[in-house]
Amino acid sequence: MKRFMSDRPWLETAGRVMMIIIGGLLAAYGLEAVLIPNNVSDGGVTGLSIVGSALFNLPLGALISILNIPFIFLGYKQIGRTFAIFSVIGIASLSLGTIWMHKVPTIVEGDTLLVTVVGGIILGLGMGLALRNGGALDGIDMLAVLLSRKLPFSTSDLILFLNAFVFIVVSTVFGLKGAILSAIAYFIASKVIHIVEAGLSGSKAFKIITSNPEEMVETIRDRLGRSATLNTVQGAYSNQAFQEINCVINRLEERKMKEIIKEIDPNSFVTIYEVVEVSGGNFQKKDIH
Repeated sequence: MKRFMSDRPWLETAGRVMMIIIGGLLAAYGLEAVLIPNNVSDGGVTGLSIVGSALFNLPLGALISILNIPFIFLGYKQIGRTFAIFSVIGIASLSLGTIWMHKVPTIVEGDTLLVTVVGGIILGLGMGLALRNGGALDGIDMLAVLLSRKLPFSTSDLILFLNAFVFIVVSTVFGLKGAILSAIAYFIASKVIHIVEAGLSGSKAFKIITSNPEEMVETIRDRLGRSATLNTVQGAYSNQAFQEINCVINRLEERKMKEIIKEIDPNSFVTIYEVVEVSGGNFQKKDIH
């Protein structure tokens, strides 16, 4: 049975939306009050938007919105409608936040180490809040997830490669020093995201023991487009046989997987593992309708 966003309690959904908006505004503040005034950029689509804004004197918020459109479509196709909607909210908050905060006083100036640390922490907090609540503020992670299914590289390798290209572009505007500082700030932000959201890149393996494995597997396939395997396991003390579901997903799907488990069987026994890399087999997604 398919379950849609409208089935969730409105209060929980409103709370998640609020946290995503706060995350977008926090990230905007980190950009406008710390990084951009000190000629330091971000990675991803936001970094390209900052370069475009500096080169062509265009509003940063408008560029962030426009350049993220194709990545939102990728998020919709590869992860689902709810993620795409929440990402639109997050990216809109970031875009409007950069416009609203464009004239805010700079809180750190001159000290390059302090600029990268403070800017990276604020940016990471904002992006982490959005990811933790089921949205995203930048589309480059979605592109990396998609490319990892087509190329023999992990998601984390592709995120690194794509951002290396971004920082080369950044160097044309902010110089080599600015590009290096931008890379440091992005690295710090990524570590903060890891703390807030618990997993910047890579995949997660779920082992689920439930009393309703058939519906669980069907819902995972319908909602996430993911296949799963079933193993028969036996309780050490009860000697009762159970069906254990094994499923590997990418980090952006973790929130939705937990929601599925909670909806189908809140009493199921779940263990979650960090997966460094996935290759071979059938780690493919079907389109979500």
